[in-house]
Amino acid sequence: MRADPKKEKVIVVNPSTEERPAAPETSLPRQKEEAPLRAEWNRRRRSAADYVLTFLKWIVVAGVIGGAGGLIGSIFHLSVEWATTFRERWPWLLFFLPVGGVLIAVLYKSAKVEGQDTNTVIDSVWFGSRVKPMLLPVIFIATTVTHLFGGSAGREGAALQIGGSLGCSVGRGFKLSRRDLCLATLCGMSAVFSALFGTPVTAAVFALEVVSVGVFQYSGLIPCLTASVCAYGVTRLFRIPATAFAVSVPAVAPMTLLKVTGLAVCFAVMAILFCETLHFGHKYVPRLLTDSRIRAAAGGAILIYLTLIAGTRDYNGAGMEIIRRAIEEGQALPTAFLMKLLFTAVTICFGFKGGEVVPSFFVGATLGCVLAPLLGVDAGFGAALGLVGVFCGAVNCPISSIFLSIELFGAQGLVYFAVIAAVSYMLSGRSGIYSHQHLIYSKLRASIGGESESAAASAQSEPRTEGRP
Repeated sequence: MRADPKKEKVIVVNPSTEERPAAPETSLPRQKEEAPLRAEWNRRRRSAADYVLTFLKWIVVAGVIGGAGGLIGSIFHLSVEWATTFRERWPWLLFFLPVGGVLIAVLYKSAKVEGQDTNTVIDSVWFGSRVKPMLLPVIFIATTVTHLFGGSAGREGAALQIGGSLGCSVGRGFKLSRRDLCLATLCGMSAVFSALFGTPVTAAVFALEVVSVGVFQYSGLIPCLTASVCAYGVTRLFRIPATAFAVSVPAVAPMTLLKVTGLAVCFAVMAILFCETLHFGHKYVPRLLTDSRIRAAAGGAILIYLTLIAGTRDYNGAGMEIIRRAIEEGQALPTAFLMKLLFTAVTICFGFKGGEVVPSFFVGATLGCVLAPLLGVDAGFGAALGLVGVFCGAVNCPISSIFLSIELFGAQGLVYFAVIAAVSYMLSGRSGIYSHQHLIYSKLRASIGGESESAAASAQSEPRTEGRP
């Protein structure tokens, strides 16, 4: 008989309740072992992504800052060169120096940037304060006016201020965080410095080193180097030659090293004198002449008188030709370094604008040219050593100084220039042309082995120099 299909029972097995073979006893421990490995892999993957994204972000941001900084720096360089050429062609412009000083004072007062200088840019890096955008055109015009009428100043002070203002403005445009905005400011400083001097590596390292003595912000290396290289590339489009000198370097010998060390001591003393003279003027001149317009006019009149007494125009302007003559020809007047110091102190302290780095080049090169033959060292080589030594002692940037020597003179004298930078850096003590530069670690003792925090706290609690507030 056939079974009645209506009476057949259909058994449905639920897969979820179907009996499964028991899992091996080793699977659970294996899962526990794999969990932290999986978490570590995910963490490293996210970390790698962060590094790549940060790298790409700064390539873009620093590239924009570098391109803009290179363009503005090139125009600024050409403007200062034009002002210098025009002044040399028409020497009577010197007698309008008081008028130029008054114009600068009025310009700063009208733009509401009185008291804004390189120290302001350093403070913006440390405290995240904003650099006013108006500082860029004002310092640009003021420095050009100073060089046009014969003020004794450099260009790098303006470069750092222009770059700081530019970097801060671009960083705000990218809506960067406060910490990243500080790096953007450093990028701007690197870019314009590189554009003016044609030393991209020195510019990048200098911006990172100058804000704090003893601490190097490695996180800013890629941004600042990118900005400085891009700016340097823009200057090539304008066919602006990089600053470089031809110098004869002796072979490394123990006696020569001893002589170079002796010269380094002299350069450190000169750096201290250079810085303290400027700080003294910044402190007391405004107390004697409180009105900035009267102060600038008086400074211009003093510079005219000094120029007539000196009987030469060598100390007006930046003096790059005098520096070249000292290094490449071994020629300098015995009192040139003191005269340049006096001219620069009057120019800067009475309200004219520019910078102190190129004057420190001048002072160091002419001093080295005079002292080196007394020790049996070639005058031109001594001038190159003096340029690096006084610069290093004045800005407290030994690593930047070593790179500067390579980019200006080549690498053949690296050992000698490293000795000059090291000795001058240590013996210059707490002096420096930037009074708001932070001395993080002492030059006298090591800050390793668990003492760094106390050393930093001690250094920050004391004023580094007696300069402007």
